[in-house]
Amino acid sequence: MSNLAISEVEILKISPSNESLNPQSNKVSDFLAVEEPLEIRVSYGSNLDRKSKSISITMRTPGNDFELAAGFLFTEGIVKNKKEILSITYVNSFLNPENILIVELDENVMPDMLKLERNFYTTSSCGVCGKASIEAVKTTGNLSLTQDSLRINKDLIFTLPDRLRQNQDVFGSTGGLHASALFDTEGQLVNSREDVGRHNALDKLIGWSLLQNKIPLSNYLLLLSGRASFELIQKAAMANIKIVAAVGAPSSLAVETAKEFGITLIGFLRDKRFNIYCGEERINL
Repeated sequence: MSNLAISEVEILKISPSNESLNPQSNKVSDFLAVEEPLEIRVSYGSNLDRKSKSISITMRTPGNDFELAAGFLFTEGIVKNKKEILSITYVNSFLNPENILIVELDENVMPDMLKLERNFYTTSSCGVCGKASIEAVKTTGNLSLTQDSLRINKDLIFTLPDRLRQNQDVFGSTGGLHASALFDTEGQLVNSREDVGRHNALDKLIGWSLLQNKIPLSNYLLLLSGRASFELIQKAAMANIKIVAAVGAPSSLAVETAKEFGITLIGFLRDKRFNIYCGEERINL
């Protein structure tokens, strides 16, 4: 990730003194993860009647913005593949040169703006029942359960968090970012993305996969650096990911969604231990 993701500030650091019980203070430099708004616009319609509309403003860490936009459009069901995206460019703005971008969609792609305005993916905090949330994902993604032969050894699962940390450049400097990572079935890191927003980190990773024509991701493992929420499992389901492991805890709706789509969901992956919440048949114990 570029230096745009890190900001250096001067702070007053309070720490204990080696020679007395009184704390000492020092002015030192510290590094913070940058958080800035990104506005995503889409241009759609026939070549003779193009329309442009802003569909999202998200607080993100600058870097991999085009991937973030592509991943967001894919996980929201607006585009189904790379061919439906003609181009992604920044909108020239004197005040915010890289905080607004526009995605040119193929003229055959007609996004349902009414659904977007209503935020048709309901979240665990909106008060709508879990079943309705899951049905929204199922309807938009046209997803269904499929049998697969994917099997992973438990010892490989144990190694994933350390392999991810070795590639968390900005987290290593700031300690303030979430990460999502793709691994192959041999445990090799395929790619990872970081962001202040856990959903943005995953959208960046899925967006990279979309632009590289790697979707569906049915033969890869997804590792989340924090907890597993409904939104993250929804995005994983849209990309047809079959195994999701999280360092933190899953929510109840995340587990329900994983069960609905036949996803193996692992939580509390740390210190050579983890919990399997569903889909244990894919893990060789």
